Amino acid sequence: MSVTIKPVKDQSLSAETAFDLGDFLAVRAARVNDALDRFIPRAKTPPATLHRAMRYSLFAGGKRLRPALCLAAAQACGGDESEALPLACALECIHTYSLIHDDLPAMDNDDYRRGKLTNHKVFGEGIAILAGDALLTQAFEIAAQCKGWERYPQSTIILELARAAGSLQLVAGQVADLEAEGKGISTRQLRYIHERKTSALLRCSVRLGAMSANCNSAQLYSLSDFGYHVGLAFQVIDDILDVTQTSEKLGKTAGKDAQAQKATYPAIVGLKRSESIAQRLTQRAFAALKSFDGHAAALDALAHYLLERDR
Repeated sequence: MSVTIKPVKDQSLSAETAFDLGDFLAVRAARVNDALDRFIPRAKTPPATLHRAMRYSLFAGGKRLRPALCLAAAQACGGDESEALPLACALECIHTYSLIHDDLPAMDNDDYRRGKLTNHKVFGEGIAILAGDALLTQAFEIAAQCKGWERYPQSTIILELARAAGSLQLVAGQVADLEAEGKGISTRQLRYIHERKTSALLRCSVRLGAMSANCNSAQLYSLSDFGYHVGLAFQVIDDILDVTQTSEKLGKTAGKDAQAQKATYPAIVGLKRSESIAQRLTQRAFAALKSFDGHAAALDALAHYLLERDR
């Protein structure tokens, strides 16, 4: 996986060659996995069933895209990625908790995630709920290990994470998504869902990475704009892929949105207009990186990867 972009000076990647996104993701995923393995209780630690369930979903083969965005944002702002690593791990715990709960019969009722049986199909609904609860709580324990920075003390970091995961953002998006099933909603209402269910955590990922580098206000503003539009475009594309791709390619059940009468962009505005909306959001995301003048190589490559998936 190689993306050719403007060479940049970088702490860990050669400026002499095209940016290798595959290598970047592999290295960061390995770092995040090693750190998560240390942060999460061992599978045999009592209650063993709970910790096996947490680890089952956490190490189910995800690409660690939110952690990668966090680390790439730290890099773009001239920071040390090791400073951002606990935050990257906390973000992955929150993301995984949300997937476990989303897959439950009371929510999206899905049998597969990342090509494997969902948590509740392996451990039962009760343990799946508790595994999600534990991962959410664990995220804040991990994030609290960051010392904080001059512009962004520890309290600011925890507040940032809590707001993104809370009742006004991530959870709000899930509630609105549930309540919209089988109903005719407007594109404005659908945007509300996507802003919270998907965009909020992606935006938080780049913001936390930037904060770990003690970024200035202009950098934080640009990365917030980038994360917001990447998140929206990512979800619109996800809606499109649910219609156009197979379950094997997606790693989860294709066509579930239509079966559940979920509100999606293709269902509301059609496939062609959905493609147009995704393209416009994508352009806004890339425009937000221009102020970094080539120093956001990893973020640029990640955005291409997220937003140019086969459709």
